[in-house]
Amino acid sequence: MTTEESLSAPADAYQQMSRMVTSHWIPQVIRAAISLRVPEHLARAALTAGELADREGSSPGTTFRLLRACVAIGLLTADDDGRFRGTSLLRTLHEDAPGSLRGLALATTLPGQWLAWNAFTASVRKGETQVTQALGTDFFSYLEEHPDEARAFSQGLTSTTALWTSTAAQVIDTAGVGLAVDVGGADGALLHLLLAANHGLRGIVFDRPNVVPGAIEETAKRGLADRAEVIGGDFFSSVPAGDLYLVKMIMHDWDDDSCVAILRNIRAAMNPGARVAVVEMLVGEPSDPGPAALMDMNMLAVVPGQERSLAEYEALLSAAGLRRTTVTPTGAGQSVIEGVAATSS
Repeated sequence: MTTEESLSAPADAYQQMSRMVTSHWIPQVIRAAISLRVPEHLARAALTAGELADREGSSPGTTFRLLRACVAIGLLTADDDGRFRGTSLLRTLHEDAPGSLRGLALATTLPGQWLAWNAFTASVRKGETQVTQALGTDFFSYLEEHPDEARAFSQGLTSTTALWTSTAAQVIDTAGVGLAVDVGGADGALLHLLLAANHGLRGIVFDRPNVVPGAIEETAKRGLADRAEVIGGDFFSSVPAGDLYLVKMIMHDWDDDSCVAILRNIRAAMNPGARVAVVEMLVGEPSDPGPAALMDMNMLAVVPGQERSLAEYEALLSAAGLRRTTVTPTGAGQSVIEGVAATSS
């Protein structure tokens, strides 16, 4: 066998690789479509590129090219008269659609996210995120310095409700719980679902001070301000007392020592009989790691954290004076890992 023969691959493998290495074009096309409010304009009627451009004050020529690209990726269809219509895929981006993914699409295409990915290979080589070299500071400090991006990031977390949070809420039992604390809860999406399901439950959304205004607004919009308080603070210093701690997609943002510090503060603040519910993706065996393995690459690019196995989460809980009691897959790619105090305080 010649060297050329040994290195050859089936034609479909080349096509697949071609699609993979150009896939980064698609999110920015989607971001531009959202910016031009394509989902909202086409929800009412089919439009030509010129008509949409008139409404948005955009260039007719490049608006046409964008809409044509949206046809190519399945967001739109076009007829012979040059009128564009939205598909069911486009409707997932409409700002008023139930479970809209508009926020997620905008959050994952933020400049801060993409700039951090530019340094990804260096992160792999050096064994830790190079986000500070890319952004001039860590990711969360960057968000505090860029409030528009911070708002979009929080809305992106809320946008995942349709994909992940709603199923996690169904798994977490709040019977007999008086006060739930959503630690690093952003807009409070998970807490809001639990409050809606249990009218006797009260809650606290606890997050960075710059996140508080958005959480207050979202809580009021859902009519839950009478049962949910929003408190700004630093979970590395302390957390409010509570009966149930919700820690959704927080641990994966931080290294082991930081995770233990957060969990120790939760352990110290727990009311008697309280429990913690950690909601995260779990990495499987190397032969079948699951989607968490790709999410792990985003963690490496953007933050000092990582995705972990169940055994690794159990070790973090144990180091903080907690013990794992249950683990329940949500059916949506995440699991709810519950724990209680390992010893009485």
